[in-house]
Amino acid sequence: MSQLVLPLRLADHAVFASFLDSGNETLVATLAGIADGQPGQGCWLWGALATGRTHLLQAVCDRAGDRSVYLPLDMLADAGVGVLDGLASRDLVCVDDIDRVAGNADWEVALFNLCNELVDSGGRLVVAAGASPREAGFELADLESRMLRLPVFQVHALGEQERAAALQLRARHRGLELPDETAAYMLKRSRRDMASLYELLDKLDLEALRAQRRLTIPFVRDVMSRLALNEE
Repeated sequence: MSQLVLPLRLADHAVFASFLDSGNETLVATLAGIADGQPGQGCWLWGALATGRTHLLQAVCDRAGDRSVYLPLDMLADAGVGVLDGLASRDLVCVDDIDRVAGNADWEVALFNLCNELVDSGGRLVVAAGASPREAGFELADLESRMLRLPVFQVHALGEQERAAALQLRARHRGLELPDETAAYMLKRSRRDMASLYELLDKLDLEALRAQRRLTIPFVRDVMSRLALNEE
């Protein structure tokens, strides 16, 4: 698992096997190829919150192993541009939330230099943001131009039935059985974005393990009621 000097760890669930690629098949196939070392310069992926951008970037690093490094700028922006030092020695650099530092002159220059170093070394760059390169807010024209050379993919949000299937896929990855009716109940009775649904599934997993119970509707209803009381 790739790490910087700072104690960064990839989430154990953030692998390709636990990501439902419905609507994003080409993107996932491209990222898997990049992780496997296929020729190319990398790519830029963008989408709304909770569409799986971070999951996919971490999945790339999980698959690529120590040849890669994961850099979440939303977490590291305040640490300064020194976190980029030496990253061009990796075969693959995955930069998450790059738009977090758009408009910051020091960061933009440092990222542009990193891009050039990766080109010279034959390394690849995978970037995630909330918008396309033209809309990310870069002020350094050379950096925007460099990013525009990357293939660009939008991460599409899942529909109603796909969200249920994504929940069940995540559950299976965790060794849980999530029946259709229970998944439907969760969708109706909780926040509908995938980040909130996955967080709920994590809590249900813990409670099911403690109680040695299956994820039936009565059990899920009881847990969700207790969680709601605790939040009040």
